[in-house]
Amino acid sequence: MIVSAQHAEAGTSAPLPLRTIGDIRAALRSGHGFPGDQETFEVDLQRALEASTETDLKAVAAVIVDYRGRIRLYQDPDFDIALQEGIDLAMRTKREARGEWQVSSLS
Repeated sequence: MIVSAQHAEAGTSAPLPLRTIGDIRAALRSGHGFPGDQETFEVDLQRALEASTETDLKAVAAVIVDYRGRIRLYQDPDFDIALQEGIDLAMRTKREARGEWQVSSLS
């Protein structure tokens, strides 16, 4: 599996300021984040707001932290490499579990 090249194009060397909901929205609009994040952020934020009380905004804070983390992951230049290594390891483990490791170890 080859990870999308879009990720590498959207990454930057300097971290984006992601202190506010507006910062997160702007980053997602600019293409930072994973496919579908812009739409799901709004849905998740709305759901968290509707479930929150005026004195307990923990659900809203959790959405902000989650998407800030997703954007940071997307910006990480080593993310694609780590993801590919995980996929390769999972595929190798599945092959070994099915007894196909002998074929792949001979090549």
